[in-house]
Amino acid sequence: MQYAENILGTIGNTPMVKMNALVKDVPALVLAKYETFNPGNSVKDRMALQMIEDAEADGRLQPGGTIIEGTSGNTGMGLALAAIIKGYKMVCVISDKQSKEKMDILRAVGSEVIVCPTDVDPDDPRSYYSTSARLAKETPNSWYVNQYDNPSNAKAHYQSTGPEIWEQTDGKVTHFVVGVGTGGTISGVGKYLKEQNPNVKIWGVDTYGSVFKKYHETGVFDDNEIYSYITEGIGEDILPKNVDFSIIDGFTKVTDKDAAVYTRRLAKEEGMFLGNSAGSAIKGLLQLNAEGKFGPDDVVVVLFHDHGSRYVGKMFNDDWMKEQGFLEKEIHKAIDLIQEHIDKPLITVKTEELVSHAIRRMRKFKISQIPVEDAKGFVGSVDEADLLKAFAENKDIEKSPIKEVMGKPYPVVKKDTPIAEVTKLISNDTDAVLIDLGDGKHHIITKYDMIGAI
Repeated sequence: MQYAENILGTIGNTPMVKMNALVKDVPALVLAKYETFNPGNSVKDRMALQMIEDAEADGRLQPGGTIIEGTSGNTGMGLALAAIIKGYKMVCVISDKQSKEKMDILRAVGSEVIVCPTDVDPDDPRSYYSTSARLAKETPNSWYVNQYDNPSNAKAHYQSTGPEIWEQTDGKVTHFVVGVGTGGTISGVGKYLKEQNPNVKIWGVDTYGSVFKKYHETGVFDDNEIYSYITEGIGEDILPKNVDFSIIDGFTKVTDKDAAVYTRRLAKEEGMFLGNSAGSAIKGLLQLNAEGKFGPDDVVVVLFHDHGSRYVGKMFNDDWMKEQGFLEKEIHKAIDLIQEHIDKPLITVKTEELVSHAIRRMRKFKISQIPVEDAKGFVGSVDEADLLKAFAENKDIEKSPIKEVMGKPYPVVKKDTPIAEVTKLISNDTDAVLIDLGDGKHHIITKYDMIGAI
């Protein structure tokens, strides 16, 4: 009979899968190291077990102890599985940008989950780095994993992932592409592959808002590079000790939008239901290909970290994608610009109404422009900037009729007017355009609507 003694025995030996649809324009053979086949559905199972075993061996982790770690979710899952089998308590400190699914899964396997704000400096006491370290000091018989600086992280990939890739490609691998977060995967795999063949190229995929690419190219840690980003699992605002920049041949940066879009494309075009960092990885590979990095004799291995089930409320949710502006909208005509609020009535003001009436409507409906009408139709317009200027010149202006402060009427277009024509009408002097919906009904297209269509 063939069976594992427990779930930890199923970690590693993940399959290599040839990619097809998304890489049809890549001259090389592209293979995906498919890490979701690990029991915790991510590559992090490998180093989680290695870190625990090394901590047990040297006495840092004692029987019945508590494991504490700051995690984006996947390392926490790997640690939690090992904690269950080995009899430890598990505390996961996670940032609030991580998916709800990750938090729910960690709780499902018995972990205590503490959520910290994302948009704080690493040394801020509220950050998940600082919170993890503090809890480790306060909790008796505990061990702070610190995957970022823990050498067992890279060691796990040097001993398992790297050798597997070399064996599965029969030593023919020429390029390795992977997203970089803690740095353990790229450094461990990269070290092993370069020891077998120094000509193997190691490419890191970074995200905008992270410091890796610029630091690798210039040696400068630029605080201006750091800002909030959506992509999960890769990029950092610190330099983890596990990132061995000497092994990495170069980085490419992938936007949040491309990462999300390509995560969905992997599922729909390759049948690969993967996590957010996989979208970054394959898009990064395509960017490297566009730079001419790959040739017809090359074998390119891209590593996919985790499973798509942890992102069903984000990248695989159309509403979330729309909120982020990541779903491409079919916008060709004027009517397409107002689909999200076409059901709302057009707010107007009469020529004889007071300026104060217009101000109240702007406040109530949170709008900046209002068409002015009389019995004949639209005869003018008022804008919040114009009203502010008029009020600065005359504090009693709010008692004046709108006709004394109104500007020229907004242009009126038909609902099937091409977007290009609408764009020409909106300028510094014209803040909005009215759209004729028929049957005497009109709506308004503002600069905000135009920006939303970009």
